[in-house]
Amino acid sequence: MEKELKAFRKLIVWQRAHELTLMIYKATEKFPQHEMFGLTSQIRRSSVSVEANIAEGYALGTGPNYIRHLNISVGSLAESESHIEIAHDLGYIPDTIYEKLTDKAREVGYLLSRLKTSIQQNSHQKP
Repeated sequence: MEKELKAFRKLIVWQRAHELTLMIYKATEKFPQHEMFGLTSQIRRSSVSVEANIAEGYALGTGPNYIRHLNISVGSLAESESHIEIAHDLGYIPDTIYEKLTDKAREVGYLLSRLKTSIQQNSHQKP
């Protein structure tokens, strides 16, 4: 039986990545207008990529394809974290929001790592 199309929403890692994306969108609403097509756009796109690749990999359902998309998510998460750092250093993100964003990003990174390990272990088991 095929996976339900929207079943990825049940994944804790996707839920936390989605929370991070929403937090980033809210934080970037206050960025300067001149950053709209620069840092604002970049940080939003990279955060959306994290959750989108989790969902896409899940939908594909095979070990190697799933792992490939999770690796893309890991890269997009690192990109998001770099953008968060830049925005904080430029004074666009206050310390309290910065701490919440970095904590959430660390949580997503941890969950991605655990999911990748689980998939890799399960793909090596014999039926």
